[in-house]
Amino acid sequence: MRASLIQIAVDEGESVDARRRRAASLVREQAGADLVVLPELWTTGAFAYEEFGREAEPLDGPTYEAMAKAASDAGVWLHAGSIPERDPDGPLYNTSLVFSPAGELAAAYRKIHRFGFDRGEAVLMGAGRDLVTVALPETTLGVATCYDLRFPELFRGLVDAGAETFVVPAGWPERRRSHWTLLARARAVENQAFVLACGTAGTHARVPQAGHSIVVDPWGEVLAEAGPGEQVLSVEFDPGRVAVTRDQFPALKDRVLGVEPPRH
Repeated sequence: MRASLIQIAVDEGESVDARRRRAASLVREQAGADLVVLPELWTTGAFAYEEFGREAEPLDGPTYEAMAKAASDAGVWLHAGSIPERDPDGPLYNTSLVFSPAGELAAAYRKIHRFGFDRGEAVLMGAGRDLVTVALPETTLGVATCYDLRFPELFRGLVDAGAETFVVPAGWPERRRSHWTLLARARAVENQAFVLACGTAGTHARVPQAGHSIVVDPWGEVLAEAGPGEQVLSVEFDPGRVAVTRDQFPALKDRVLGVEPPRH
C-alpha cells in the first residue's frame, strides 16, 4: 500500500481560496497512491484562532467540493485533513473529511480533544463525541486529529472498533516537536498499528510549525519522516504486518483495564 502525506505550508499571505487550489493540485499529483493525507486546519492554520469564525464553512462547502473532486480526479482515498466546520444548528467544529476514490464522503470526524486550555480551539469549537473508522480494501483506518494524539484511550477505542492504521492530521508546533515523534511511536507500539501522522509546515499566527510528518510501523520503527518544510512524504507499507505483529507478540490479549469482564 502506498501513502502520500502532503505536508503543506500554511504561511501568512496566501488566501484560503489559493491554498485550497494548491492543495487540490498536490492531491492530483499523487495519482497512483492508495491513500493521500492532508494536515489539520490547513485552510486557516491551527493557531489562527481569529480565522476560524471568518473562514468556517458547512460540511459540504467549498473545501468539501474541491477535495471530493481532487480525490476523484486522482483516484485515491483522501483524508483531506480538517476544516473549521460551521454547524447551522450548533457551534464550530474541527472536522476531518475522508473521501473515497470516487469522490464520495466516506467519513467525517469531529475532533474530540480540543487544544487550548480554556483558550483558542478549546472555547471556540465544540467537542466531537464519536469514534470514526473507515474500511479501505487494504486496511481499516482509525481517525484522530492532532491533540488527540496525547490521549491513548481514544486509540484503544479505535483498536476495539477494528482500526489497524491510525491517520493523524495535525498543526503541531515546532517547540513541541519531540513530543510529536514520541507520541506517534508510542501510539504505534502500544496498539500494534501503523501511524500516519501528517503535520503542517511554515509559520502561521506567529507559531512555527513542526513539519516532520512521520510514518511508524506496528513495532514502533519509523518508516519515513519528513523535514521541516513543505513536501510530500511518500511511503510504501504492508498493512498485513499488523496481524502478524499482533499474532507474534499478542500483548493486546493481556489487556485488563478498560476491558469488559466475561459474563457468567
